Amino acid sequence: MCDDRDIAPFSPAEVDAVRDMWQRLGLPGIIDVHTHFMPGRVMDKVWAYFDSAGPMLGRDWPITYRANEEARVDALRSFGVLAYSSMIYPHKPAMAQWLNSWAVEFAATHPDCLHTSTFYPEPGAGAYVSAAVDAGTRVFKSHIQVGDYSPLDPMLDDVWGLVDDAQIPVVIHCGSGPAPGRHTGPEPIRTLLSRFPTLPLIVAHMGTPEYVQFLDLAEQYENVRLDTTMSFTDFSEEGAPYPRTLMPRLTALGHKILFGSDFPNIPYGYRHALDAIVRLDLGDDWVRGVLHDNAARLFDVRPV
Repeated sequence: MCDDRDIAPFSPAEVDAVRDMWQRLGLPGIIDVHTHFMPGRVMDKVWAYFDSAGPMLGRDWPITYRANEEARVDALRSFGVLAYSSMIYPHKPAMAQWLNSWAVEFAATHPDCLHTSTFYPEPGAGAYVSAAVDAGTRVFKSHIQVGDYSPLDPMLDDVWGLVDDAQIPVVIHCGSGPAPGRHTGPEPIRTLLSRFPTLPLIVAHMGTPEYVQFLDLAEQYENVRLDTTMSFTDFSEEGAPYPRTLMPRLTALGHKILFGSDFPNIPYGYRHALDAIVRLDLGDDWVRGVLHDNAARLFDVRPV
């Protein structure tokens, strides 16, 4: 029997549509800071959760790019994605270090992947984060909602200090969407930044739904950025529309906005994530910054 996950999850027409968009903008390609590659059995469990429309989702959420690992990598490369991440995250102790070990191998065999690491509030977290820094990790992932931990947990004090010293960005899911957690929202992050004001955070999903408060933090702190993951799409606008009154501030903060897609776990096509950025009508320069230039500077990504 054929496993449908062995079938390419994209068509030539979709590839042409995606590439046409960034080529018309004069870009060398796209940088996607928020994509998910994980060990196979972990990804299977994530997909099973989405299939069940679990309580954190609250709605049907079909996986558009359900395919084996190499087919998903091929999709991104075909779309013209120059660099992408392998957003991994633990939901319990004694998991983060194992995920980091997997990510080292994934990055070694996929040089266009931004070597990604993660952490969890547990004894030894500082030691394995230090090892990840030494191994050349380029970005960390923190998932406050799924991990159900406070960013202010004392067991993360060493972690934040190491990250701050190394100035390695952390993509952090700390907003309360799609469902609030015990530790989500802007206030824990505001307290964290008061202790580590140069901490390099990339707030995932534009901070959905606390858009205003996370925009405030990005304006206040030099190293706080936002990623567009799923934001502005029809799917997200239905439940948590981005306030159009914030567009002037979003325009001014354009140098701090990075494109993220949440590939492959999105319920629509990749082109739609790009269309959602363009239709904000904030200008070609703003779009070029979001889709490529801002992340290229931050991660020193150069076209091959």
